[in-house]
Amino acid sequence: MADVLIALGGNVGDVRTTIRKAIANICGMTQAALLGRSSDYSTPPWGEQQQDRFINACIEIETSLDPHALLFTLHKIEAKFGRDRANELRWGPRTLDLDLIAYDDVTLSKPELTLPHPHVFERAFVLVPLAEIVPDRVIAGRRVADALAGVSADGIFRLPDLD
Repeated sequence: MADVLIALGGNVGDVRTTIRKAIANICGMTQAALLGRSSDYSTPPWGEQQQDRFINACIEIETSLDPHALLFTLHKIEAKFGRDRANELRWGPRTLDLDLIAYDDVTLSKPELTLPHPHVFERAFVLVPLAEIVPDRVIAGRRVADALAGVSADGIFRLPDLD
């Protein structure tokens, strides 16, 4: 079984409900055990600035799927919730974004998949929720909490728990 970190986000529709349902789909479709789930965070847009704020979260799962099969399943789940990767603006509005952040200690560099995620250490909207659930996890030689200390988390705030 692999220990996997996945980032979830979106800024179109009822994102918090979408994230909750997406986590259930991830666990069901990958036969994964949910080991940890961060709070939801409101975050400023990254890349394309002229759009609504995002809601982001991270999960830690344990799965027996290999990285490519897991990525394929994550893309299927995104499509199920209305994401159309082929016709969207890069870093633009989306109903659901699922990013495979780390898969055990696997390092992979292929056109379709890079592990760990190549931008993980630049993105506070990923590091803040990751630090909540796995602050001591080492990714590419760096502790998550240390990586978070090196970026600005301005404009990111934790949302209250849903009932």
